Amino acid sequence: MAKPMTKTQLIAALADEMDADKKAAGTALDSIINIITREVSGGGAVTLPGIGKIYCRERPERMVRNPATGEQIKKEADKVVKMTIAKALKDSVNE
Repeated sequence: MAKPMTKTQLIAALADEMDADKKAAGTALDSIINIITREVSGGGAVTLPGIGKIYCRERPERMVRNPATGEQIKKEADKVVKMTIAKALKDSVNE
């Protein structure tokens, strides 16, 4: 498996794609990240066309097992961030 693209590499690729400098690309990427974070943490969802949908889901209270001791403990309800991958992206990977 290839190493994941770093933020610096992503900014450089974005700058090339936008035909802009790295500072503008970095600002654009940071703005997108801030918008997604704000929307999802507020309980909303963000759809990135061709990539997928990022959303927050609530998990109910449940029983979990401590792997070190095997003891059953009750875990309080919490929220988790999920992402559904778009069919277009899945299809492009399998071509």
